[in-house]
Formats: sequence, C-alpha cells, structure tokens
Amino acid sequence: MEELRLILCDIDGTLAVTGQPLSERTRDALNRLHEHGILIGIASGRSVPQQIIHQAKRWNLDWNFDVLIGMNGCEVYNHINKSFSNHFLLKKEWIKEIIDLMEPFDLNPFMYYHDVMLCLKEDEAMVKSSLRNETKIQMAKEMSEYYSEENGKIMFRMKEEQMPEVEAYVQNHSSPYYHAFKTQNNLIEFADRRVNKAVAMHAFCQEMNISIEQVMAFGDMSNDKEMLKEAGWGVCLFNGSDDTKACADEITEKTCAEDGFADYVEKSILIPRGW
Repeated sequence: MEELRLILCDIDGTLAVTGQPLSERTRDALNRLHEHGILIGIASGRSVPQQIIHQAKRWNLDWNFDVLIGMNGCEVYNHINKSFSNHFLLKKEWIKEIIDLMEPFDLNPFMYYHDVMLCLKEDEAMVKSSLRNETKIQMAKEMSEYYSEENGKIMFRMKEEQMPEVEAYVQNHSSPYYHAFKTQNNLIEFADRRVNKAVAMHAFCQEMNISIEQVMAFGDMSNDKEMLKEAGWGVCLFNGSDDTKACADEITEKTCAEDGFADYVEKSILIPRGW
C-alpha cells in the first residue's frame, strides 16, 4: 500500500470485545499512532449522534477520532471539518416489508429511533444493549412506528443456533433494494443495498484528499467486508467470520480478546518505524 495516512476500525470484535472497555494495550497503540500523525477513525453499526460521538471520551482518549462512520456507512462525521452527512436510508415501505418478512421467526425488531432504541419488548438482550450503548429503550405501541419515517437500518437479535436458518431464509428472500448481513453471531441487520462502510470511507477520503490506497482498515464481521476489500490494506481479526477473512489482505495472529489489533499494529507499524 501507499504511505499510510488513515487507519479505520470497526469497534465490537475488532478494537474491543463487545460490552467490554478498551484494553490498555490497544489504547496505547492508538495513542502512539495518533502522536505520529496517523488519522484514526471508527466505523460502526451504531449511530454517530446517539452513541459513538462520545466514544473517544468513553475510552479515556484525550483526542477525538478524525472520522466517525455510523449505521454501517449511512452516517459520516468528519471531525476535522465538522461536517456530517447521511447516505441511503431505508425507505418506509421497505422497513414494513422487512418486518413482514421476518415475522415467522417471532423476533424482537429494534432500531435507533431519534434518541432511543425502539423495540417491541424489553427483554434481557435489549436491556444489555441499552446499558452498553447508553441509549434508552422505547417500546413501540404500534408496528407502524417502525416505518413512520426513513431509517438507516433495522435489526433482529436471536439465539446463535438460530442464525444459520435465518441467514439461509433471508438469502432466499432477497430484495433489489435492501440486504441483510450478520454483524454479531446473534444479530442480523437490514440496510439499503447501496450502503456499506466502504461508501463512507470513500466519502471521507475524497473530502480529505486521501488516496484509498493510503487507508488500512480493520474489521471482523460481514458488515466490514467491503471496507476491507476496498481499503489499501484490509486486516481481519483472527476471531472474524470466514467470509470476512476471505476479503482481507491479512489476518491477525491473535483474537480481539487477545489484543489482536494492538499486536498487529505494533508488529507491522509501530516497531518497524521506531514509534
């Protein structure tokens, strides 16, 4: 790849174990990259204004991420230029169609809606997600609340053993307008087919006059695939899904729980450059 200018990372399963704080080793690696002028961004399925806008503070970093990509690419916040943009929201009729499609599985659909997480029931998984994302739960009074306006995505959580059946089902009921993808072993999300983290990555790079070949991207799940494929160098965590590993230029030697990101960055960037 060309001279490195930007490192772009997924959060859960990549920089930090889901629901756990950032490790000291990973924080140190990020600080050292930042000190030497490398731009650093995070790309998440979470919402920028609702959740990840304060992620640097939560992780006790004394600097802000240069770019925040939210909702798997629907949202881009350029912290350098203080600009925010939306891309490819799900249309209201598509959201209704998705809910109807998933009805046979009797799941609890949820979405980021204004400043809350809209869902049908306050189950254990929703409570944990609410605490982790510091976002309140609001139960829908009517199904029509889900499709009262356009939204970046709608999500369905399930038991891990149910995922293969659900994945096969949605693949057999594809749409030309939206698609489904696994973001955790128990979570599947629907979004506009045109949106992914790579779209947002390209938008930021164009705004900042950065060649895509100067980007190193890290991820672990299916919603990271396009970002890893299109970045100058894509790295999948050892704990990543097989389809994501297949899109990467390299796979870390260690899992996220073993500081796989920090270990890779130390060996590939920091130590060789004497940083």
